[in-house]
Amino acid sequence: MTNQSSSSKNKTIHELSKEFPEKTYRELEKYRNADRQEEAQRIFTQQQNEDLKEDQLTEDWEKKYLREHKLRQEAEGELTILKGIETNRVKEVQTRCDQLQDELDKIKEKLDPEIMTQKARESGL
Repeated sequence: MTNQSSSSKNKTIHELSKEFPEKTYRELEKYRNADRQEEAQRIFTQQQNEDLKEDQLTEDWEKKYLREHKLRQEAEGELTILKGIETNRVKEVQTRCDQLQDELDKIKEKLDPEIMTQKARESGL
């Protein structure tokens, strides 16, 4: 019917009756309507297929976007963790530097000749 469908969908009942003389007017009308319904169904199915393709493309895009978004969030989280670790390390190093500077100042104070001379005078030397 598909080969005849494309050629018979535009035919009149008179043309169909010449082509199928054994069929009644009612049968020819059903035949012509069936061709029209088949064509409508084909168009509907084709439209559904196109819609499905568009939906699949949209879903693929959404999946890719969500995956990339998740990866970005994970990377930002890891970067935040690394920044926190680095900040703590800097604070620890700064604290240690302060301690060492205090120790150095104390040693310098003990070894400074002017301070040693003054301490010796005070002690009576």
